[in-house]
Parts: sequence; structure tokens; C-alpha cells
Amino acid sequence: MERREKTLASARTIVVKVGSAVLTTKQGLHLSVLYNLVEQLARLASAGHRVCLVSSGAVAAGRTAIAGRGCIVEGVSGKQALAAIGQGRLMREYEHAFAAQGMVCAQVLLTRDDLRSRTRFLNARNTFMNLLDWGVVPIVNENDTVAVQELKFGDNDQLASLLLNLIEADLYINLTSADGVLAANPESAAPGEKIPFLDTIEDIEHLDIDALCGAKTSVGTGGMQSKLMAARRAAQLGVPTLILPGRRPDILDRAFGGESVGTWVCPCEHTVSRRKYWMAYQSDPQGVITVDEGAARALEEKGSSLLPGGVRSVEGVFEPGAMVRIVCDGRQIGVGLINYATDDLNRIKGLKRAEVAEVLGDAHYPEVIHRDNLLLHAAV
Repeated sequence: MERREKTLASARTIVVKVGSAVLTTKQGLHLSVLYNLVEQLARLASAGHRVCLVSSGAVAAGRTAIAGRGCIVEGVSGKQALAAIGQGRLMREYEHAFAAQGMVCAQVLLTRDDLRSRTRFLNARNTFMNLLDWGVVPIVNENDTVAVQELKFGDNDQLASLLLNLIEADLYINLTSADGVLAANPESAAPGEKIPFLDTIEDIEHLDIDALCGAKTSVGTGGMQSKLMAARRAAQLGVPTLILPGRRPDILDRAFGGESVGTWVCPCEHTVSRRKYWMAYQSDPQGVITVDEGAARALEEKGSSLLPGGVRSVEGVFEPGAMVRIVCDGRQIGVGLINYATDDLNRIKGLKRAEVAEVLGDAHYPEVIHRDNLLLHAAV
């Protein structure tokens, strides 16, 4: 508890994420929740914290706006149209709420491509740093209006986890519809059994998230599984996560005031570099490389690169430089940037270095994946 209080007090830059299940009702935006959230963020800013807000709610707001008009919403384009309608309504309320606190907010809409390109990543970083230095609160959402599937983050939990690296945040707060993380999957509980909430998760890297989590919420896209995956990413970066019940009035005030609310997720002891973090999560894996036990031990215990001799099978179609998963006996080892296209890798899998040269000639890489381009235990 003392560690939590010290971190909350000393955090300079905080990413706060709020989901649709917190911000919306069947009637539209839950304005009392939104305004109370902004009041709390203003108090955090007054206490010297820099705040970046990741906010869902645009699609839900858009759906409410066209209710009763006979509009049929179908497919991706329908959802994107709802986002186009709702984003302005969402920002209008945020602007009014922050203005009432004497503060300015800014809208930032992102697609995955904005963070995948290193140049655009750095440009985005400079923009965010200016806003935060000026005391402006960036309000970030996925650009649902234009994003296609390969450019989508998946949900705002994952977007928020990438922003931690972009703005070098010290703390990640995820506001949810739950009181925290349940100690067991509610779907496997006996009828009438009351499952307690976890106060602290010490080692999220080895937590079986799939076994712990139940179903997603009805209006959002994430659910607790997505929130814990984002927390696992944050922990790898050395950033703790606080998962809080977002609809409870003044919940941030209570947390920063020393109350033991929500679930605290501790950072990992051994953190990864910001470059590896960016590399591992900037795109979805395009294939799967299955390795033998010897290669798995070399990767995990010795920090080695993956060599052709350790590769047993290849799934997917990819080009050099693509992100791929590495697995052994169905267990994910990590992800990395591949040096070979699918066809060439299939030709050299299981071969020694001299045999690789006979197949591909001298113009080949010694490693299938170099250790500098590999992240073990990635949260994907």
C-alpha cells in the first residue's frame, strides 16, 4: 500500500483511460460521470500531474444521436459513420466540462499507422509533449471514421498501452464498469458464490489472464481480459496500472487520497527498452514460428537469437521485417521481426549455417530473428 501511495503521489505523467461502459447509458452519454471525471482530472492537474485522457464513447454517442430515425447500421462503414456523428458530440461535452474548470483540452485521433511509422511516432510524441507542457489535456481516441482493420488498435485499452511509451508516462489508470479485477472467473463460480476482488496483482507476467477473465461488456470492445493485457504491457515498460470503478463519484480523488480502491498491478522487476516495446506492439503478428525445446531454452535462458536450426514449422505468409509469434509446444515464447520471407524460411528451417549457405548462397542472415528484434513474453 505504501508503494502505491508513493507512486500515485510522484507520478508526473498519467494516462487515464475511460471506456464506453463507464461513459454511456442506453440514453446516450452519462454526463454526470463525464463531468465528475473532468473535475477530478482538473484536481490532478492542480496537484502537478500531467494528464492524458483516452476516451471511448464516440460510437455509442453516435448510435444514440440517430435513434428513432430508421437508420440501419451495418458493417464497418456503419460503425465508422456512427463514430463520425458521435465524436463531435463527445468532444463538445469535454470542451464544456474542461472550460468550467478553467482548462483547455485537445482532440487527438490516431490509427495504428500513426505509431507504426517511426517518423510519425516521433511527430506525434512532439505534439503530445507540447500539449502536456502547456497544461492542455489531450483527449485521445482511435480514428474509427477512417481506420481499416489492419490499422486498428483493436480497442482503446491497447491504444492507451501504446501511449504510455509515446509520452513516457509514469502511471496508467483504467476506469472500468467493474470494482476491480475478480480473483476468479465468475463464469466458473458456483451459484451464489461471491468472488472477492484482487487488491494487488504482484506478477502479471505469469498470470493466466485467459483463465481469470469472463465475458466482455455489452457496449465496449475490451472487457477485463483486454484491460489486463494492457496492464501486462504497461508492467513490461515499468509502469504500474490502477484499475478503478469509473462510475463511482470522485474515485480518482479517493485513490490519490490513500484509499485502497480498485486493483493495483505492479510493474515488472526487469523492464524492456522503449525501442523493443515500440517494435513488439506496433503491428499484429503476421505468422507463427514453431521452435524446438533447445531453441526455446536458448531464447529464454541465454538471451540468444533464433537460428534456422531451431525452427520446426512455419505458419502464415509474410515478408522480411514482419512481426511473427514464436511458440514451442503451443506455448508462446515471444514475438520478433523476421529476417526471412515465408518461402525462404521453409527452405532453411532445421538447417545448420553451412547448409543454409548451400541453399541461399552467401547473401543470407545468420539469424532468423536477432535477439535485438525479439521481445519475450509479449502481451499479444
